[in-house]
Amino acid sequence: MSQPRLIVGVDVGGTFTDLFVLDEAAAQAHIVKVPSTRGEESVGFMNGIRGALAAAGVTATPQEASALATIVHGTTVGTNALLERKMARTGIITTRGFRDVLEMRRRDRPQTWGLRGNYRPVVPRDLRLEVDERVLADGSLHTPVDLAQVRQAARELLAQGCEAVCLFFIHAYANPANERAAVAAVREIWPNPHVTAAHEVLPEIREFERCSTATLNASLQPVVGSYLGRLEADLRAQGFAGELLIVQSNGGVMSRQTACEVPVRTALSGPAAGVIACAAVARASGYPNVITGDMGGTSFDVSLVAGGEAALTAQTAVEFGLVVRSPMIQIETIGAGGGSIASVDASGMLQVGPESAGSVPGPVCYGRGNTRPTVTDANVVLGRIAAERPLGGGLLQALDAKAALAAIDTAVAKPLGLDPMAAAEAILTVANAKMAGAIRVVSIEKGHDPRSFAYMPFGGGGALHVCAMMREVGVSTGIIPRYPGVTSALGCVMADMRHDAVQTLNQTLDGLDIDALQARVDDLAAQCQQRLDSAGVRFAGVTQEVALDMLYLGQTHTLPVVLPAGPFTREGIRAAFERAYAAAFGRTLPGLVIRVLNLRYARIGLRPKFDLALLAPKGAGKTEALGVQRVYHEGQWWDAQRYARLDLPVGHTVQGPAILEQADTTVWLEPGFVARVDALGNLLVERNA
Repeated sequence: MSQPRLIVGVDVGGTFTDLFVLDEAAAQAHIVKVPSTRGEESVGFMNGIRGALAAAGVTATPQEASALATIVHGTTVGTNALLERKMARTGIITTRGFRDVLEMRRRDRPQTWGLRGNYRPVVPRDLRLEVDERVLADGSLHTPVDLAQVRQAARELLAQGCEAVCLFFIHAYANPANERAAVAAVREIWPNPHVTAAHEVLPEIREFERCSTATLNASLQPVVGSYLGRLEADLRAQGFAGELLIVQSNGGVMSRQTACEVPVRTALSGPAAGVIACAAVARASGYPNVITGDMGGTSFDVSLVAGGEAALTAQTAVEFGLVVRSPMIQIETIGAGGGSIASVDASGMLQVGPESAGSVPGPVCYGRGNTRPTVTDANVVLGRIAAERPLGGGLLQALDAKAALAAIDTAVAKPLGLDPMAAAEAILTVANAKMAGAIRVVSIEKGHDPRSFAYMPFGGGGALHVCAMMREVGVSTGIIPRYPGVTSALGCVMADMRHDAVQTLNQTLDGLDIDALQARVDDLAAQCQQRLDSAGVRFAGVTQEVALDMLYLGQTHTLPVVLPAGPFTREGIRAAFERAYAAAFGRTLPGLVIRVLNLRYARIGLRPKFDLALLAPKGAGKTEALGVQRVYHEGQWWDAQRYARLDLPVGHTVQGPAILEQADTTVWLEPGFVARVDALGNLLVERNA
C-alpha cells in the first residue's frame, strides 16, 4: 500500500515546536507538540517531523520522510537573532558622507521623555566604509562609482572578519547603476554569497529605513541560510523530496532559496501564520471581523482582521533602532505570556513581565529551578490548570502547585500584604489589563470599535483568558479554534505564496504618467511571477494587489491606497485616495496637490485549500463531565465541571464555570458565560442572557 502524502505546517516556538499534519488522501488531520531545542532549532524540528509521521501512521524507515509532500515552516531563527543581536559580523560599503545613516536613525530616542538613552548600531562605525559615487534624487548619475575603492573596502571588511556585507548607496532606488556595479565587484572577491544590495531588498526612498532593512538582511543571511541549509540536508537524508516553504512576515510563504536571499522577511513569521489561520477560521465561522490574541510562553501578540483580511503594515521595529521596512501583518506584541514573571517593584506596584522565565527554566511549577512566580503559576494555584494532569500533550507529567504557591506568597503576597490566593488573582488581573491594552491599540486606536469584532485567542495560554478579555474590552463573542495551541502551524498549511515588491515614483498625481505606471506594474508582476515559478509549487490560481503610497504635498506620512482592477486612470486614482483619506481622517483637503510616493505590488499564488470541516468533531461524541475541579475566581471557590473539549459533539453547550481540556491548551469558562461547539468544532463563547 502506498504511503500517504502529507502536508505539514511547523511552527517553532520558544517552549514547544508545534506541527499540524494534513493527510489529504485519508481526509484526516493530526497535531503534534515536541519540546523546542533553543540554539539547535533544527533538532526540535526533526523530532517534530518524526512525531508527525508517527501520528499519520507512517512506518519508520530510513526514507520515512518520502511520505511528505510539502513542509511549510514558520521560523523564529531570524527573529531571535535580531532580538538577541546574534547576527553575523557585517560590514557596510556606502556613499562617501553617509556612513552614519544607520546610527543617526531619525534622531529618535529609546525613551521619548527620558534624559538618558543609548543605542548600539548592529554595524560598528569601523565596519562602515565609504567610497566615491553619487546618484542624484532624480536618478541622474553625478559621479560614477570608484570600483577600486569598492574592492579595497571589501578586502578591509574581510580582513576584519566580516561574514556578510551590505552595499548601500544613497539614491540607488532612483538609479541602481552604481550600486549594481559595486555589487558585481564585491562578489568577485567575496568568499560566500552573503552580499546584499540595498536596492534589491528595498528600492524605496528614505535612506535610514532602506539602510536598516538591507543591513539586517545581510546580517541574517549567514544565520538563516545556515539553519535552513542544515534543515534541508537533514530532510533530504530522510528521503524528503517535496517542497520546503518558509512563512514570511506578510502571511505568505516563499521558497527556501528566497528565504536565504531575503531572510529579513522571516521576522515575526510565526505570529503572522497564526493570524492567517484565524482569519480563515473566522471567515468560515461567519465572523469576518475578529481580533486575534496569541498568548505563548513569553509574549502576547495581537492583530486585527477586518472584512476577513489581516491588516498589513509597511514597517516595524523589532526593537528600538532595528527597523525593518517590508510588508508584514500588523501585530502588537507585549511581554504577557505564560512565563511572564510577576514581581513587586520599588514603589510597591505589582508588575507582570516583560521579563520571562521562558522555556528554560520555565515557570516555578515546572520544577526546573525557577523561584520567581509567573502567569502560569497563578493559573495553576487558582485551579485553572490542573497540576496533576499532563501538560503539553504529556511533555510535563505533573506540575508543582505547592512550589508555585510558595513563590507567589514570597514574591507577591507578603510584599503587598495579601493572602496567596488574592495575590495569584492580582497577577492575572494585571496581566489581563496589559493584554486588554494591547487589544485597544489595534482596535480603538486604529478607529475600530472592538464591540463589533469577535475575539479569537490562540497559543497555549490564550483560551485561559478568553472570558477576561471579553469582559475587559467589551467583545460579545469569543471564538476558540479547534486546536488553539497549534494555530500558527495550521496557518503555515493554509498560507498562500506571496511576493511583494516596491518602487519609488515620487511624482505629483497630476504629473504622473499613467502609461509608465502600467509599465512599472507589468515589470514588477513579471519579477514576482518569476519568484513564484522558481518555487516549483502547484497553485490553484494567481492574483495580484496594486497599491500606491500617497499623501498631500507637504505632508510626511503616507497613506496606502489600493487601486481597483482594470486600466488605471488619474481620476480613478484620485477618487481612491480621497476615499482612503476620508476613511482615515474623516475629511479630505480639497485644493492641495496630491503626491504619489511609492508603487507597491503583491503577486499571490493561491495554494489549494482544504475544508475546515475536516477538523470538526465526528459522531455523537461524549457530553458527560469528567468530574469537578475546584477553581478560585473573584475571591471564592467554585466547583467547575471538567470536560474533554475535543470529545464534545457539534451543537453541545457548556455552562460556566467549566474547564475544557485538550492536549494543546486549557479553556477556562467563567461563571456567567456559555460555550457552544459550532459546525467546525470551534467553541463560541458568549455571556449568558
